[in-house]
Amino acid sequence: MTQPTAVPSLLGVFAHPDDESLLAGGVLAQHAATGVRTAVVTTTWTADSHRAPELADALSILGAGTPRLLGYADARNPASAPAGAVRLIDAPLDEAVGRLVAHIREVRPDIVIGHDALGQLTGHPDHRRAHQITLLAVEAAGLQHLYPEAGEPWQPAALYAATHSESGVGRLGPLLQSVGKTLLAVPDAYVTTTVDVSPWAAVKWEAICAHHSEVARARPLPGLLARLPEPERNETISTEYFTRLSLGPAPGSPHKLVA
Repeated sequence: MTQPTAVPSLLGVFAHPDDESLLAGGVLAQHAATGVRTAVVTTTWTADSHRAPELADALSILGAGTPRLLGYADARNPASAPAGAVRLIDAPLDEAVGRLVAHIREVRPDIVIGHDALGQLTGHPDHRRAHQITLLAVEAAGLQHLYPEAGEPWQPAALYAATHSESGVGRLGPLLQSVGKTLLAVPDAYVTTTVDVSPWAAVKWEAICAHHSEVARARPLPGLLARLPEPERNETISTEYFTRLSLGPAPGSPHKLVA
């Protein structure tokens, strides 16, 4: 008898509340539905900000536990840190990486999902910084001599960047351009994994809607999606795109460097 394949545990690392729902809400819901561990680290907006309760509601809907906040401010929104925390893009790199390493070692995920190098479709500086921090932290988490105060080493098996391909932008392109936002997408060949999350589209949309303050605004993507007819919206959110990034030493014989 063939044994069922174990579904890997997931840790998402995203810049802002709502990124987790927009970029990987379907995959998070899918994995949680199988009973495996899922969790999300959010690098900006602090626990005393108005979006923290919204994030908690969204994660509860997705089955991704409670908020894990690194405690930095959004580059463009002072309200993200009422107590005056430093912005993520201004934070010492070593400090930010160490904070994320602690979460990776605590959660011990098989797979980590984060932002792509472009910073998603709009190139937000927090997205790009979160991508950089995640790359460093995933490698550092497995090395016992780095951040020993952050817990026992743990090396995730895979790292994926949530992304959008040029052919997969679809209605998101006109939506973002209608409010004057930049549109950045990767070449189709850059996408290694395309996931049909239509069975979890309703859960994903419920999680997006939990970010009430963003749905109510005209320019953020949740608000733009809310104004679409339901069939178009479901089609838009029912596919998620990822790029698997290299992680750890490459197998086989090492290449010889030539001077």
